[in-house]
Amino acid sequence: MTLSGNEKRKMRSAARLYAVQALFQMESSGQTVERVIREFEEFRFGEALEEGEMVEGDPDLFRALMETAVNLQARIDQMTDRALVAKWPIGRIDPTLRALFRAAGAELVEGDTPPKVVISEFVDVARAFFPESDEPKFANAVLDHMAREARPEAF
Repeated sequence: MTLSGNEKRKMRSAARLYAVQALFQMESSGQTVERVIREFEEFRFGEALEEGEMVEGDPDLFRALMETAVNLQARIDQMTDRALVAKWPIGRIDPTLRALFRAAGAELVEGDTPPKVVISEFVDVARAFFPESDEPKFANAVLDHMAREARPEAF
């Protein structure tokens, strides 16, 4: 089965959302990256929920984001810290946003997707988690700063 460009984009978007959820789960439960990846790939991708069926995620992007976020966490967290105001170190921000910054940072550091696309995609993820708040605007500002540090040649 050949996927259309739109289907591939949806799968990549879903993989980003799942990576944020999985990184959050890892931090809150202390599970290993391999265990969480396996759980998401086996049980979450395409899961049927009351609100409707979840989209299949792009397993290659999901795995790359997870492994890079874990392997380069110190570097990504330092980039995030530099993007945050001094009064708000990464340890003080919402754990969902922390997971989002780690997943986005992984794609900015190791991925080949244009930074503006990465920012847009992860701001959409922030909107999914925080639909009635300012977190998406905050995420946009932090991700823009991180992208300029990770890939200055793209700006």
